[in-house]
Amino acid sequence: MEINEVKQRLIKAADEIIANKDYLTDLDRSIGDADHGNNMAKGFNFTKEALEDDFDDYKTLFNKVATILLSKVGGASGPLYGSFFMKFAASLKDIDDFNRDQLNKAFKAGVDGVKQRGKAEVGDKTMVDVLEPVSNALNEDKSFDEIIQIAEESMNKTKDIKANKGRASYVGERSIGHIDPGAASSYIIIKEALGGIDD
Repeated sequence: MEINEVKQRLIKAADEIIANKDYLTDLDRSIGDADHGNNMAKGFNFTKEALEDDFDDYKTLFNKVATILLSKVGGASGPLYGSFFMKFAASLKDIDDFNRDQLNKAFKAGVDGVKQRGKAEVGDKTMVDVLEPVSNALNEDKSFDEIIQIAEESMNKTKDIKANKGRASYVGERSIGHIDPGAASSYIIIKEALGGIDD
């Protein structure tokens, strides 16, 4: 995939996060601080501006996204998404052909970064509940349409989980019945970033 196409897909993801600001805020209002939508929209507005620049390589591009999200997204989401894109970028060193194999490896590195930073596993009701199944599906060579479906199903499953990590863990049993906001924003990014790619 050419670097300009990657940029356009990141911009699409940013646009969709911004468009879903109120939805993400409503999700977070039920089990958190009600700031996930505003924080993510703010960070991805800055990301869109940064993506207007030209980038010589994929590592620099994703490092830029990581840096913006780390510095501009408040709450826990900034460090977590920043860690994802930082590790994603690191795996693309000296890569000039961003193919499916490189995507698989980079995505897994990103998920490992999130898990290391947030100390979360699948079943804790966090973004990891979406990111890890998607990483597994990528490495199982599933189609992008299947992967997006897995991401959506994984997001919806967080509704039935009691939160063990993050702000939502403070409300205990009351977190059951609500989709995790981080899982929702992860799904939105994955859907926009991977949707419509020819397998």
